[in-house]
Amino acid sequence: MSILPEFLKIKKVPSVEWSSNRPINFTPRIKTLLFLILGLTIFGFGESLLIHSTIGVSPWTVLAEGISKNLNWSIGFATFICSVGVLMLWLPLKQQPGVGTILNILIIAGAIDLSLYFFDFSSDNFFINFIVCSVGVILVGLGSGIYLTANLGPGPRDGLMTGLQRVTKYPIAWVRVCLEVTVVTSGWILGGTVGLGTLLFAFGIGPAVALGLHLVTKLNR
Repeated sequence: MSILPEFLKIKKVPSVEWSSNRPINFTPRIKTLLFLILGLTIFGFGESLLIHSTIGVSPWTVLAEGISKNLNWSIGFATFICSVGVLMLWLPLKQQPGVGTILNILIIAGAIDLSLYFFDFSSDNFFINFIVCSVGVILVGLGSGIYLTANLGPGPRDGLMTGLQRVTKYPIAWVRVCLEVTVVTSGWILGGTVGLGTLLFAFGIGPAVALGLHLVTKLNR
């Protein structure tokens, strides 16, 4: 008998009642679209909590934060520009975006900026910041679990990962690691926040996404 929790055994994104039958679907059901938007909003809010924590953010947000500091942009707008730039890299890879891809770019960036503008969860207490960061990682995972089951196309970064894997033939794990290391190093050089939160995200996001998928599956029953 396995000692692993049930949610850590998930090997693929489950198909649920609101899932689209195909990822390239520009006329999805309203319910599918609503779950997609809900998931992306929760994802963006979770990312903002990592920023609020001040103890480190996810690799791609490290890059966005570094860019924002150098160009005096908001982190949300820098995230938007990064996402559009990544989407442009899809062209030579012949990747095709879906509704989920476009909304991923718009909603996550917007949710980050709105949260940073309206809320302030930062504290001088490291323990509180650690809790805020941990909740952020969990929310990013939960949001991922919701929007991935909509099956309306991958996010820009996931599409870049799968496209590079198809072209290079390297294992997807190696492709993702190379992408994340390149991004976090570039962001750190530009002044993005790398710290305990970055490590917490790196090691916690996998289980958090699996938990999100598990909870969504339970909700669908």
